[in-house]
Formats: sequence, C-alpha cells, structure tokens
Amino acid sequence: MSKFGTLVMGPAGAGKTTFCNSLIQHLRLNKRSCFYVNLDPAAEDFSYEPDLDIKDLISLEDVMEEMGLGPNGGLIYCFEFLLQNLDFLTEALEPLTEEYLIIFDLPGQIELYTHIPVVPTLVKHLTRFGSLNISLCAAYLLESTFVIDRAKFFAGTLSAMSAMILLEIPHVNILSKMDLVKGSVPKRQLKRFLEPDVSLVDEDNDGRVQRRGEDPASAESVMGGGSFKRLNKAVAQLIDDFSMVSFLQLDAQDEDSVGGILSYIDDAIQFHEAQEPREPNDEIADYGEDGMME
Repeated sequence: MSKFGTLVMGPAGAGKTTFCNSLIQHLRLNKRSCFYVNLDPAAEDFSYEPDLDIKDLISLEDVMEEMGLGPNGGLIYCFEFLLQNLDFLTEALEPLTEEYLIIFDLPGQIELYTHIPVVPTLVKHLTRFGSLNISLCAAYLLESTFVIDRAKFFAGTLSAMSAMILLEIPHVNILSKMDLVKGSVPKRQLKRFLEPDVSLVDEDNDGRVQRRGEDPASAESVMGGGSFKRLNKAVAQLIDDFSMVSFLQLDAQDEDSVGGILSYIDDAIQFHEAQEPREPNDEIADYGEDGMME
C-alpha cells in the first residue's frame, strides 16, 4: 500500500511549525486526512497536537540533563537514539492508508541533514528502501527576509541544495514569511531570487572602503572585504552551476498560498494519482441530503 508524506525542514526560525499548522488547517478544511509527526525533541507548544511525538520516546531536555550535552550534541544523540528505535515510527505509521498525508516536522539544526547522515538514514527507512514505502517530498523553508542580505540568502540556498543532494528525494524550496517583505522589496526584484543566479552577488556592491586605522580582523572589515565578496561569488557560482534550486513563495496566513504549496507537494509525490475515484453515493454519504457535512 502506498503512503505519502512531506518532510518540513529548514534553519531555525524559518517558520516550519507555522507552515505545518497552516498545512494541517488547509487539509482539514478540504476534508483531507493528515497525520502530524513531530520530530523536534525540543518543541513544546503546538497549535495542533502531534499524532506522534518524538518526545514520547526521548526529549532533548532529558538528554542534556542526564548526558551533560549541549543543545546541538543532545539533538544529534536524540536522532541517533531514534535510529536505534525505528519501531517507534514504523508501528505508528504502518496502519495509515494512502488517503493520509504524513507531515514530518523536523528541528532547525541543519547539520542533521547536511553534515551528518542522520536524516538521510531516516529517509531511507521511511521511503522505498524501508518497510513503510512512503513517497516523500522535502519542503525546505528559507526565511524571505534573507533576500535583504544576499550573502545570507546564498548561504541558505547552499544549505537547501546540500539537503537536496544528500536526501535524494523530490524537493520543494520555499521562501517563507512573505508578509514580512511586502512593501520593502519590490516585486520585480523579489522575483529574481526565485531563480537564484550569480548576478545578484555581482550587483551587491556597497562600495565600502576600509578606513585608516580600522582593524582588518574586525567583523565589519571581514564582512565588507574583498575576500568575503569573492567567497560569496564562489558560493553563488556553485549554486548557479548546479542549477537545482528555485523557490516558491509562502504566506502561511494566506489560504491560497498554502494551497499552492500543497499542490506542488502533491505533484511531487503523485498523491492524486494513487487516490481511487469517488462515487456520487460517497459524496451523498459525506454531505447528506441537505448538503451539510455529516
């Protein structure tokens, strides 16, 4: 039996949980079934209670207290522990039918899926290489305010490309929190970031000259120096050479925007192709003779 899901990823503060909440609300309004899996062992507040929560298996707070680890080390330990206890996921997800969209909400420490093989190993278990055979699409969120600082934008784009290469599953890259840049970034300029190219870095020249007596090792000198600009251009050129990353725009408060992102995810995992056609009698059973949902 086919199963379908999306991995919601991205750096801390990108709006992953907010997007999950908006996605769940949109699915419910459209009478679609979903199963919410929280894989962040440090998350506490939820608008929608997770159907499966990693904290029922292990929590970051307990690991830090008992193992004497910091937040990043503790998070890696939590995921290594999860990989040793994959039955925790398998037993909960196995009964789900193809009507469900499984939403995996991941933590914001991007090293989990760009530097160490923790999340790639988990993905292999969830997809065709494991028993669950879930058709997965990664949704990688990057905060839209990054476009104001082009060095930060290309660093975030590079992390998205790294995740695409390592996870080897369909990917949807998203510029989130679009409401924060409306009015401050012209639409024509914003569209240029949806298909990143190296010319954006070439144009980002503030003309800054190092002042006499200024410490060349200071953060201001380094960030405005020629070496830093050459590094940014090299990163942008690498992204342009691979030509893999493009972005969709997301305003999590806009129902149409959320629906548009969902349609891309559905296409990537071929969700609708696996659904059985509904008979007219099914519609009557769902809504009743008076047209109201029963």
